[in-house]
Amino acid sequence: MSKILAFMSLLLLTAACATPPPGNKDTTANVNNANKAAETKSSAAPSEADIQAKETAAWEAVKQKDYDSFAKLMADDYLEVEDDGVHDKAASVQSVKDFDLSDYTLSDWKLTPIDPNTVLITYTANVTGKFKGEPVPSGPYRESSAYVNRNGQWLAIFYQETRSEPPMASPTPAKSPEKSAGATATPGETGPDAAANEKLVWDALKSKNYDAFGSYLASDSIEVEPDGVYDRAGSVKGVQTVDLSKAELGDWKTVKLSDNASVVTYTVNTPNLKPPKGFHATIWANRNGKWVAIFHQGTPAGSESAAGASPDKKMKM
Repeated sequence: MSKILAFMSLLLLTAACATPPPGNKDTTANVNNANKAAETKSSAAPSEADIQAKETAAWEAVKQKDYDSFAKLMADDYLEVEDDGVHDKAASVQSVKDFDLSDYTLSDWKLTPIDPNTVLITYTANVTGKFKGEPVPSGPYRESSAYVNRNGQWLAIFYQETRSEPPMASPTPAKSPEKSAGATATPGETGPDAAANEKLVWDALKSKNYDAFGSYLASDSIEVEPDGVYDRAGSVKGVQTVDLSKAELGDWKTVKLSDNASVVTYTVNTPNLKPPKGFHATIWANRNGKWVAIFHQGTPAGSESAAGASPDKKMKM
């Protein structure tokens, strides 16, 4: 299930490694040493190497079944998004106990600062293991984790996993999207309410107002989807190839990351897509007085059988 991989990312607090380990083969097998490094408190913004070390430590803790240390590295209001839904800290810790991780490789790291007290890291994971006795797909999986500074400790606050899938081929050439009557409407004004901001984004998508949609994105925004990772220009181009006019949103949850950033999670049901249901998350941040979307990720809902066999169901931090 999609919960496995999600758990692993969380186990990294503030490990002090100067060189980011590419995978478990290059990391110490002694999870206790990794945990001691991860528990070092620091209010300074972590480097990409620091966050890589924390994520790797989380995966190693899951492999070693050190669940207590794993849990200590999560914020109490931690959220995890998998192909079976959105989970809190308690559910994440419980789920990871059903995952037997044999091997893993982490790569393609990228750190994105959100604000002085929040950072996001994205990367790719390949795994070997079993969930409830059943082999899990090896991947690759697209992983995202956000860390926040809480009283001098950098803790995992959010994690999402999406299994990589090739782009869906269109049987016929794509037609130029027809704009609706609201396509030229002035973009709404965003603010600290992340859910309200996200609804503005979807109003723009439903009305095919792609200029308004683009105005809500930060210049350095990142979008993670099954078929790839996109920058702002790629996101604006991509939404024009899908009819989202009938999308229905629900199950909203918001977690405040700092005074200037929040993450919102929700479900989307789009009848014309397969699968029609997906789980989404967006991080909004205040940039120079304007609230913009820094990060978005979509995870298609998995079938019961697929979820049971999916490593992401167990890994996240």
